[in-house]
Amino acid sequence: MSKLFQQISQQFFKKLNWKQSLLLVALLSAPPLQTLQSAEIGEEVSSCVLEQLSKTNQHNLKNLENDVIYLDFWASWCPPCAKSFPFLNELHSSYQSDGLKVVAINLDENIEDAKKFLTRFPADFPVALDFSKQCAKELGILAMPSSYLIDRQGVIRHIHLGFRSSQAPELRRQVEQLLSKSMLSSSSTHFE
Repeated sequence: MSKLFQQISQQFFKKLNWKQSLLLVALLSAPPLQTLQSAEIGEEVSSCVLEQLSKTNQHNLKNLENDVIYLDFWASWCPPCAKSFPFLNELHSSYQSDGLKVVAINLDENIEDAKKFLTRFPADFPVALDFSKQCAKELGILAMPSSYLIDRQGVIRHIHLGFRSSQAPELRRQVEQLLSKSMLSSSSTHFE
């Protein structure tokens, strides 16, 4: 049994690039998951201060109350993040007029990496930076991408770790469900 495990693990590690290998080592050497604090469904989202990538404005996540928010944490080195951006563009296009705000928060150390990613995978929705990593720490980000679907009262209703195209119909259904619960007028404060 241990020989089979060794063969499988060797094949697995050969497929990883150096950044993925470092991330895996960091995750394996991290304290057990139960000691990490992460946001939970039913909690209010914290008041994160974010900077927009394309502008010098700062915004507080609390200013988006009265909108349904699809908050997506991503990084340029994350393959599933690249797959999620076309879906996020579609969500933004389909539901923006109904009160959905898609906000992608980049967690790259180097802003140039984020800009290169966005050249290859353009975003039609706002992209923000969490320089202090305050928002990521408060939500306890455990995977890339990590997405939080937040209702109009600022309460987290769904959490999604990772992204697969097969999940898109369920994510869309969850967005539609939150948008239909209460058709309040859009907030006057926009993240554009």
